[in-house]
Amino acid sequence: MNGSDSLGEAELSAALDAIELSDGSTLGASGRLAGVSLTDGRVSLSIQISPEEAQSFAPVRDQVEARLRALPGVRSVFAVLTAERAAPPKLRSEPPAKADPLAGIGHVVAVASGKGGVGKSTTTVNLALALRAQGLQVGILDADIYGPSLPTLLGLHGKPGMGQGRKLKPMQAYGLKAMSMGMLVEPEAAMVWRGPMIMSAITQMMADVDWGALDVLMVDMPPGTGDAQLALAQGTTLAGAVIVSTPQDLSLIDARRGISMFRKVDVPILGIIENMAHFICPDCGSSHAIFGEGGAEAEAARLRVPFLGAIPLTMDLRAASDAGQPITARDPDGPLGRIYQQIARTMLAGLTTMPQARHRPGRT
Repeated sequence: MNGSDSLGEAELSAALDAIELSDGSTLGASGRLAGVSLTDGRVSLSIQISPEEAQSFAPVRDQVEARLRALPGVRSVFAVLTAERAAPPKLRSEPPAKADPLAGIGHVVAVASGKGGVGKSTTTVNLALALRAQGLQVGILDADIYGPSLPTLLGLHGKPGMGQGRKLKPMQAYGLKAMSMGMLVEPEAAMVWRGPMIMSAITQMMADVDWGALDVLMVDMPPGTGDAQLALAQGTTLAGAVIVSTPQDLSLIDARRGISMFRKVDVPILGIIENMAHFICPDCGSSHAIFGEGGAEAEAARLRVPFLGAIPLTMDLRAASDAGQPITARDPDGPLGRIYQQIARTMLAGLTTMPQARHRPGRT
């Protein structure tokens, strides 16, 4: 158990030991607890179960959250059920067996990269703002559990509140609804979680958040093609995926893997964005193709997917992102703001012309 308050840890352990399971044992002594963390009054933990125990242990999770929230000094609790011995997931994005937690949202769009460090999160935020500028109701789900950056990009501080039905209320900035693991744990907290725990956390951020009626929910995916992507694809109906890549071959290799993964789970590819297409010198204004040139556009043509556009790397873009003032909000009519808005329009056109089988009831 991690934390700096020994008294708080003792109270936490006692509370968990007091929760009885159906077999007569206590939760604290059952060996089912993992990843228990107490930091500045914020508690996170996972309860290990078998897949068939998911329904019976849901009340246990609720009891854990209620009991721990009642402890003096506890500010928030995040408990997840994780099935470590779950069967391998199917490779098709079939309709969820239970009610879709995001059924009230017009389109759920995954923004992925396959590789970290290509500016995917910055792209997600600015695309969401560009869609908002077109009069749409837009939200962002930061599904990057290990490296959540949404609070920084949107300048969000504090913790989300609790709404009806004990669901979390998304935080809001620049007209966007937002939810991220970074809002639930301390910025320096290390999320040492295995795959099933990640899948459970993402599922709960979909099901236990009161998103309301949105036209579009943009999902900022973590790098790679693993458990987080499958949790999302199998937990809701994705309208499509946007792939972000830099022009260089190293990034394009991983972008190809991302496209292949989404195709295997039957998620349409809305297009590829070439980020950091070139660097614009702040002193002389000249353009430098430091990561190569045109690689993502050529790859889109080769893979027969739409090319959504190219975004340059500028000092203004970097500074705006670090300051929590996205460039599309700070300067919507500037060069970068216009690029993001054009890409958003192209992406939205792809969504609205998709076969009706991929649509849900929504406002767009």
